[in-house]
Amino acid sequence: MSLLDGTRVSRLRLGGLGLLVAVFAGVLVSAPADGGIDRILTPGFVTRSLEMATPIALAALGGLYAEKSGVFNIGLEGFMIVGAFTAAGTMFALGGTSPTQGHVWIAIAVSMLVAAALSVLFAVLLIRFKADQIVAGLAVWFVGLGFAPFTAALVWGSRSSPGLTSVDTLALGQSPLVFLAALLVGAGWVVLYRTRYGYWVQAAGENPEALDTAGVDVNRVRYATVIFSGAMAGLGGAVLLAHAGNFVGTGQTMVDGRGWIAIVAYLFGNYHPIGAAAAALLFGALDMLNVQFQTVGIEVPARLVNLLPYAAVLVVLTAWGKTRVPSMVGEPYETEE
Repeated sequence: MSLLDGTRVSRLRLGGLGLLVAVFAGVLVSAPADGGIDRILTPGFVTRSLEMATPIALAALGGLYAEKSGVFNIGLEGFMIVGAFTAAGTMFALGGTSPTQGHVWIAIAVSMLVAAALSVLFAVLLIRFKADQIVAGLAVWFVGLGFAPFTAALVWGSRSSPGLTSVDTLALGQSPLVFLAALLVGAGWVVLYRTRYGYWVQAAGENPEALDTAGVDVNRVRYATVIFSGAMAGLGGAVLLAHAGNFVGTGQTMVDGRGWIAIVAYLFGNYHPIGAAAAALLFGALDMLNVQFQTVGIEVPARLVNLLPYAAVLVVLTAWGKTRVPSMVGEPYETEE
C-alpha cells in the first residue's frame, strides 16, 4: 500500500469513527442531566447486550468459515429465520404453550440439525451445480422470510407464536447460551488457526489449486464449511428465540436483519472469530441502547438512537473497507484429475 493510500484509509477511519462518536454523543447530550450514565451502563444492560450479541456472533462464526473457504453465504439471515421458527415449533410440539427447559435445549439442537440439512441443499447448489452464490443466498433468505410466517399462521393462526419458554439464566444472571457461544468462538479460533483442517479451510479460499495438489478435496472442505455456516446461523436463530420466549413473524421477523449484521461483523473482525465476536458485542450494545433508555425512563429521540447501529455499519464499510477478502471467494473449483 502506498503512503497516499495509507493516508486515505486513515482519514476514512478517523471520519467513520468520528461519525459514530458524534451520534453517540448526540444521544447522551439529548438525555436529561439527571439520567446519569450509571443508570444506562448497568449490569443489566451488559447482560442484555451479551444476549443480543450472541446470535450475531454465532452466525458470524459460521459465515466466516464459509467465506474463508471460498464460499460467500449471504443466506445467513434466512438460516437464522429457519432456526428461530424451528425452535419455536419444536418447543410447541413437545410441550405446548408450557415447554420445559429440557424442551428448550432439544429445540435448539433440532434447529441446528434442520438448518444444517437445508444448508446441504444450499451447498450442493453452490458447489456441484455452481449456482450464483449471491442469488442462491438471497433465495434462502426469501424462503425463510416467506415460509416461517406462513407456516406459523397455519399452526398458530397468527404469524407469531404464543408465549413459550425462555432459557433459564445461571447463578450469575447470565444466559448459558452466552457461555456456549463464547466456547464456540474460542474453539472456532483454535480450529481455524491451530489445526491442519483450519489451514485447509484457508487454503481452499486462497489457493485451492495448491490444496488440491496436496491431495485434499477442495470441494469437500467447502461442503463442510457451508454446512457449518448454516448450522451456526440456525443455532443463532434458536438462541434468539430461546432468549425471547416466542417467535415473531411479522415484518422482517424477529431476526430483523441480524444475519446481515453478522456478515458485517466478521468483515469488521477481519475474518477472525474473536474479532467478529467483538464486533457482534458492539452491535448488540448499540441495539440495546434504545431499550435501555426506555427502561430507565430517559427520553431520547428514537430516530437518533436507532441511527447508532447503522452508523456503526457505515463506519465498518468505510473505515475497514480495506479488509482483505479471500481471493477465491465466489469462484467455483473444478477438481484436477
